[in-house]
Amino acid sequence: MGRPVIVGTVRNSLGREQIGQRLSVRSLTGGQGPSGGPEATDTIGVLVAVEADSVVLERRDGSRTKLRTDRIVAARIVPLRPRRRQPAVAIDADALTRITSRGWPAVVSEPLGDWELRAAGGFTGRANSAAVHGDPGVPFAEATARVIDFAAHHEIAPLVQVIVDSAWERRFIDAGWESIRGPRPGAIVQVADIGPVAHDPAIEFSPTASDRWLRRYGRVEDPSLARAVLEGPDRVAFATLDEVAIARVVVTGTWAGLTALEVEPGHRRRGLARRLVLGCLAWAAERGADKAYLQVMEDNAPALAVYAPLGFTTHHAYAYLRPPS
Repeated sequence: MGRPVIVGTVRNSLGREQIGQRLSVRSLTGGQGPSGGPEATDTIGVLVAVEADSVVLERRDGSRTKLRTDRIVAARIVPLRPRRRQPAVAIDADALTRITSRGWPAVVSEPLGDWELRAAGGFTGRANSAAVHGDPGVPFAEATARVIDFAAHHEIAPLVQVIVDSAWERRFIDAGWESIRGPRPGAIVQVADIGPVAHDPAIEFSPTASDRWLRRYGRVEDPSLARAVLEGPDRVAFATLDEVAIARVVVTGTWAGLTALEVEPGHRRRGLARRLVLGCLAWAAERGADKAYLQVMEDNAPALAVYAPLGFTTHHAYAYLRPPS
């Protein structure tokens, strides 16, 4: 049981000092309960924002709920990592796609039903494509037209990110959409449960991406645009090891996302990548993550050789498709 921290009226009690803690918050819905009294509901999540008249909780899947402060009647701290948890491989591919999108947020994001239209000035396919999952809420022809119009409005190439072997991939291919050409036509998504991991004191973590870190990442043309995407989440860190290896780690709900793992060519095969992964997992575990994901090219044998001994296994693959040429 979590220890109670707030009881009764909490309008002035739930403050910024609780940000980062996982809470169970009871609030009034405005309706009437079965016994005739006011109806209340419990929301569990990490406190990520305290506003003038509301608080924001991030759930285990990274989705967020805003609660009006004047309706909150009680709250208590609960463990960041629950005793009972679902294994990483059990998550649905659509749900995992939503989590990965939250961990790599576009500068502009618009919902199209369950789909997400994303734009970020062309910085990475993940932030400049429509994430296709669930129901767009409109007929398929209208949905594809909206994808193309959105891309044109934001001056990016129209792309959709689809789960390989999904019904949506088949639907797009049947409509003539084509796989993109280039070095990154898609990737595989690997997942792992986070076991016991120890902090590595040699790894430096920063909440922002320095100019030096961005140069090592190597895919940045506009630093301000890249930072808007990379620094977008609330719980994100930029790791550096021995000034020659970098990585980025983000916590979304109870998931850790590992990205941008780079080791300078002359310093590879020294175990730096493995140390960075373990160090990033330790950083994420301290912030409530119990599962991890990463995205990697299927033919990147050196990277896969690092991840496999750490328990990472392929969950699904995704591909980018473009309209018929």
